[in-house]
Amino acid sequence: MAGGWSRDGAEQEQIESTVEDALQRVRSQLPTGESRKHCEECGDEIPQARREAIKGVRLCIACQSERDKQQTTYSGYNRRGSKDSQLR
Repeated sequence: MAGGWSRDGAEQEQIESTVEDALQRVRSQLPTGESRKHCEECGDEIPQARREAIKGVRLCIACQSERDKQQTTYSGYNRRGSKDSQLR
């Protein structure tokens, strides 16, 4: 349902575009290439099952978990904005 200045289907296009942007961002962060046998950070051996499951893995589970905790969250760009912000 469109309203105001937007045309029909604009909301769905915005949602799809936001999802596609997030997917591209995540895909760009996936490891590539040959998996390492030892962790880049701590030097511990990376289990064979992990190396096979995630191609290009560089970190052990413990170091990857710590990195994931420290990674900042991504706040997507609000393409539409609110009516209040447009009026100011």
